[in-house]
Amino acid sequence: MGRKIKKSSFFAGLLMVLVLGLLLVGCQADGVNDQVTPAPSDISNKGTTTLFLATTTSTYDSGLLHEIIPEFEAKYNVKVEVISLGTGQAIETGKRGDCDIILVHARDLEDKFVEEGHGTERWDVMYNDFILVGPEEGSQDIYDSQDITEALNTMVDIMEEEGMNFLSRGDNSGTHVKETSLWEVAGIDDYNHREWYNSLGQGMGDTLVAANEMRGYTVADRGTYLTMKGNLANLEIVFEEDEELFNPYGIIPVNPDKHGGINHEDALNLVEYITSPEVQEKIGEFGIEKYGQPLFFPDAKVEYSK
Repeated sequence: MGRKIKKSSFFAGLLMVLVLGLLLVGCQADGVNDQVTPAPSDISNKGTTTLFLATTTSTYDSGLLHEIIPEFEAKYNVKVEVISLGTGQAIETGKRGDCDIILVHARDLEDKFVEEGHGTERWDVMYNDFILVGPEEGSQDIYDSQDITEALNTMVDIMEEEGMNFLSRGDNSGTHVKETSLWEVAGIDDYNHREWYNSLGQGMGDTLVAANEMRGYTVADRGTYLTMKGNLANLEIVFEEDEELFNPYGIIPVNPDKHGGINHEDALNLVEYITSPEVQEKIGEFGIEKYGQPLFFPDAKVEYSK
């Protein structure tokens, strides 16, 4: 059913049309060209394409993309629209064809994404590691553990004795997927039914803030922790450097045969760019000046070339 128009609105609109018409005739009579001149932004963006990149909150929040993407945009005359999500959500976005390429960190899910035909191929980009963070109380006992299994079990004992909490992202992100696998490695099967376990359904930043406020524990990627460390007075690294905490990132173009409108050309350009020696060097240097250590380590095994 159409919307009813009030008579007063109708006549007011008609009067406006008549006035504009008279003004237009006057301009033409004065010899003014009626061709619309594009705004400066329209001129500068002429021919620019758009690439939708779905990536993790940890990658986005680190600031790395702000460092390397502008040069890519300028080189290929493309506007990159970054969609910041948990890894699971980023992968689902790719499956729906709502992005052109994904940059994520959950290797099993990434391999499945390619095997099922949603992505064309996976390339290694970089890696960092996960860490266990928490309050200072009892941290030395956890840190002295021989492996992640002992560390998690020691942490559980402390939480149950002291009435402390564990804060989980609970968002099917790469970090959440890693966390759930660590409980399995440690042989703690009923962790999500324990009184100390809290599933937040939040990103890494919000989860770290909650752990800091509650003086609890959480699993975090090192990069996000370092970028936020200045605002996390109650958190410190309580366990690190175990092979189970390795955190690789991969980039995967979405399969254009699955969905129409995929910008596959620029997706491949981004793969070529991000795996190039020059950008890999920038990745390895990112964070050193500010944090005294890199947030990521370059990991491109073979430079992509068309």
